[in-house]
Amino acid sequence: MNRSEENRSSSAFTSTLSPAADSCVGVAILSVVLLSVLGNGLVLVVCYRRKNKLVGSELLCANLALADFLVCICFYPFSIISSFSHSWLGGNITCVYYGLGCFFCGLCGMFTVAAISVTRYMKICNSLVYDVWFEDSNIRLMCFAIWLVAVVWSCLPLFGWGEYVPEPYGLSCTVAWRGYHSSTKDAFYIICTFAVFTLIPVVLITVSQCLILAKLNRYSYSLSARGIRNNMQGIEKRLSMMFFCVSLGFVVAWVPYAIVSFLFIFNEERVYMASEGYLFPALFSKSSHIYNPFIYFYFNRKFQQELRHMLHSIWPKLGGNRVSVHVPIEHHFPIHIQLQERRRVRKKSGGVSQDRTNSKSKIKEQDKCITNNKKQVQTCWESMAKEAPKILEKNPGKDTKPVSL
Repeated sequence: MNRSEENRSSSAFTSTLSPAADSCVGVAILSVVLLSVLGNGLVLVVCYRRKNKLVGSELLCANLALADFLVCICFYPFSIISSFSHSWLGGNITCVYYGLGCFFCGLCGMFTVAAISVTRYMKICNSLVYDVWFEDSNIRLMCFAIWLVAVVWSCLPLFGWGEYVPEPYGLSCTVAWRGYHSSTKDAFYIICTFAVFTLIPVVLITVSQCLILAKLNRYSYSLSARGIRNNMQGIEKRLSMMFFCVSLGFVVAWVPYAIVSFLFIFNEERVYMASEGYLFPALFSKSSHIYNPFIYFYFNRKFQQELRHMLHSIWPKLGGNRVSVHVPIEHHFPIHIQLQERRRVRKKSGGVSQDRTNSKSKIKEQDKCITNNKKQVQTCWESMAKEAPKILEKNPGKDTKPVSL
């Protein structure tokens, strides 16, 4: 009996894929890890540099980036090494560690995206409630509650409520979804996981984002009908589109894996489809760690500016060099003409101040002179701007003087 159980467990930790497929899985997960660590690492660094300026949903974005960063650093390397070894390494201990960590970070990501959607909905559709209940201190408390609930629920399999087992293709570990048929505790855990921790967050995300887009479209239509342009509303629309893309990407990435796992409830057998049927949804779900940082930096101008400042401080050569135009010294600048014209005007205006008995007709004549001088200065500027390239071509070797633009 013990030998049969040992053989069954050892076979569960052996890859059911071909060696070439195992290597492809390892390369795919390694690519996800590298891109995710780079992208989410930059997000965390930018958030740290702006830690005193982070508000509302930006704190939740930092929370999501931290969860994605941790799962790629602490847990995915086990799957990468096992893929190139063609079997799960470490046995049941590493399987429990990997399954618990990935499930914990997955719950954190799901809760965080749901919190982002609800927070944005309150800010746009119920601003009074947002101002009262969604202050920065409450957002930080919300992040702490997300991590606490995720830790508690992911640790329940350690105490007999569910378990962590290898996935059917043998290169990863997850919750024993087929435990629904083994005991009442496992069935309760599986049903609550799908209903409370998967279905409800997905519904909140979908409904909140749809209501946000509907509200913004109605408001934009009303402003455009009146011929009013509101820059603040444009900023809110850009941020709402950013969070919509984050929410949509997360749901699209994880729903196929959730559906495949949910189908275990209706099948008592360990395997009810080919190994590739589990593999592709599992790999596709990991893509959610990659594109979130790119969405942040594409839509959020504050993140873009902070990233530029950070890169300029690290590599000064990437900073904005001043653009200069070299003009030969021997040619006069149009500014001298302008100064000469101004001096002429000042002399005339001084004469007017000395002789206050002059008639109004002389004052009008001086005004005409001023306007004529301005036109001459403008014409001179335009002519010099046209002649400057020709002058530079004719005098390429002469001493020049830089004039910063």
